[in-house]
Amino acid sequence: MNPRLSERDDSPDPLGQAALRRAVMFVAAANLLYFGVEFAVALTIGSVALFADSIDFLEDAAVNTLILVGLAWAPRARARLGMGLALVLLAPGIATLWTAWHAFGTQNVPAPLPLALTGVGALAVNLTCAVVLAKVRHVKGSLTRAAFLSARNDAIANGAIILAGGLTALLVSPWPDLLVGLGIFLMNLDAAREVFEAAREEHRAASATGRERP
Repeated sequence: MNPRLSERDDSPDPLGQAALRRAVMFVAAANLLYFGVEFAVALTIGSVALFADSIDFLEDAAVNTLILVGLAWAPRARARLGMGLALVLLAPGIATLWTAWHAFGTQNVPAPLPLALTGVGALAVNLTCAVVLAKVRHVKGSLTRAAFLSARNDAIANGAIILAGGLTALLVSPWPDLLVGLGIFLMNLDAAREVFEAAREEHRAASATGRERP
């Protein structure tokens, strides 16, 4: 984690705060809306990858809502919230494992065209969110880092979903969908680790600053 994040947290920046609030509100709304779309398609065609990604959209909406709540908190409290968000990032991975196990047993082959088209829509949403968050990702340390990492990883996952749609059509096999779903699980594990480490470092910096003050 960049040590300058903690310094930037305590400096007055009303313009940065306003930009961050607008960005987070937009991202939360966009993720919540597309969660409904992707979840409905996932249930219809029985896709592990889309199911995992739809839960990820819901998780992103929750993360950004929590960020809005934490904007006015002190640096140490924000760091604790960041650690909590690291655990939230694990939720889609757990759902993915359960769904993958079920799909492995049934050997369901999802319809490739809806799979790929829904992946294209998800990619467009996540790229837009990543661009919006990239402009404000250093304003509040680990909180905005959580949101940016999540949007970035989701965009990568959506590209893999589109590829899975093509491979499913070519091979008529459940494995491309299953492997992408498991890949999303691994990315969420890595994102959770990065967010937790950033939040822990932020908490240490805030604690050290508190001890130095008279």
